[in-house]
Amino acid sequence: MMSKQRKLIFGVTVLYTILIVYFMFFAFSRGDSEADEYTFILLPDNFLKLPSPSELLHPTLMDMVSLGNMAAFIPFGILIPLLYRVSFARFVIGFLLSILLLETIQALTLLGSFDLGDVFKNLSGAVIGFAAYRIGIRAKTVWRSVISMGVSVALLLVVTWGIGAGIDKAVAKSPGPFVALSELKNSSGMTSNKNELLPFKIGGQEITPQFNVYDSNSKKSETYSYKFDGKEFYFYLKYGIPDQNDFQGSISVSVDGREILSYSSKYQKHQSELFEAYFEQADVLTITLDGNEKAWDVGYREMKHLWE
Repeated sequence: MMSKQRKLIFGVTVLYTILIVYFMFFAFSRGDSEADEYTFILLPDNFLKLPSPSELLHPTLMDMVSLGNMAAFIPFGILIPLLYRVSFARFVIGFLLSILLLETIQALTLLGSFDLGDVFKNLSGAVIGFAAYRIGIRAKTVWRSVISMGVSVALLLVVTWGIGAGIDKAVAKSPGPFVALSELKNSSGMTSNKNELLPFKIGGQEITPQFNVYDSNSKKSETYSYKFDGKEFYFYLKYGIPDQNDFQGSISVSVDGREILSYSSKYQKHQSELFEAYFEQADVLTITLDGNEKAWDVGYREMKHLWE
């Protein structure tokens, strides 16, 4: 390579590196952060979670940041081998050590966090660039080489995007099928749900429970409970006061002694309500129904891996 060309590439590489360092340490108001502790994220929620094509139609700031964490490092995979003869293994090791150092400095200076997920994205972008360089350098002319690299980058980015989505789907948890809680224990410790799934009206709208229905069992109040034994899940419940009864009653839902829902007839409308909540870990759930309050289609969807 001619010395003039090498100097030009070296200058571009230095300027681009400065730009990347600026974005890593000073952009997005990082200097205004009031963080008072080091943040090291060693177990990322996903492998290469990038915005889907539909999300890119109306991208959020985080969508652009996620995509940028990969795309911004593609040029390094092209510029570095243009400057130095380096094998793929040496390039990957050198780049990985460099990005790990920068991520560590980010965390220690409280100008960001050490995020292993970002490291995966950064390294993937650099590898895409290196592969595109190896493909494009075989072209006989400079313009063909540039075009070949550009096309290769686009194709490899799409392939990596798809592989990352597949890995995320395989290792990430997702809600399983709906499980109806049709055998809750009442305040007497008895497992019972003798209420028939008969339709009733709330606000003039006919309601037909599909899975279960609970009420105070002709008492002033009744409490039901269910043991989840530390499961991670989404909880669902519908509630309301039927029209044919006096409009009085209340509902209370607690998880491990912490109240997450509390509504009485004073605040409820003459319509059915849907309550749903996510719990990363829960042991005992209790539902207390007073007066003419009803709860129905009570259930949950447990978070599971694809292979479970």
